[in-house]
Amino acid sequence: MAELPTETSSETEPFKQGIHYQLLTAAQPTGSEPGKVEVLEVFWYGCPHCYSLEPHIEAWLADGIPPEAEFRRLPAALNPSWQILARAYYTAEALGVLDQAHKDFFREFHVNRNPLNTPAALAEFFGRYGVSEADFTDAFNSFAVQTKLRRSDALVRRYRITGVPAIVINGKYVTGASEAGGVAELFEVVDFLVEKEVNRQ
Repeated sequence: MAELPTETSSETEPFKQGIHYQLLTAAQPTGSEPGKVEVLEVFWYGCPHCYSLEPHIEAWLADGIPPEAEFRRLPAALNPSWQILARAYYTAEALGVLDQAHKDFFREFHVNRNPLNTPAALAEFFGRYGVSEADFTDAFNSFAVQTKLRRSDALVRRYRITGVPAIVINGKYVTGASEAGGVAELFEVVDFLVEKEVNRQ
């Protein structure tokens, strides 16, 4: 007996490609372990929208992200003036103070109105975490930090990011609050895309 045609999955999906998220032409490799789906926030500490999004990201993480998801951050340098804060992120990571300093970078820029746009200002900032000026300078100018900066720049280009914040799921999908329809909807889209990738594995 003939069966009635059923709707395709794309017709029943709550979020649509080209509206709520974009599919990259070529998927990019991720840093996640096999079986995990990478959720990557592309941001800049000087971005007010990134600062506003941060507590929502923290709430999403605290509520329990999908078990298959791995959350990471990627500091963007979409223009030369952004590069120093991207370098500061990787410097904090190299010195083991990123967990302490991450929110403080945002607060220092947006609340205290300190742009942290010189090595001297950053050295003073890092001193709050017990980092000597010499250790800061060594890490800030290190080959390891420079290598991560180059990788970040390359990924931002491959992801075709033109503004932040942006969320990249598994090196394939790009979304943001404006595409999703709001901040609350953004994390619904992220969870949806994580599940979509899990079902493909």
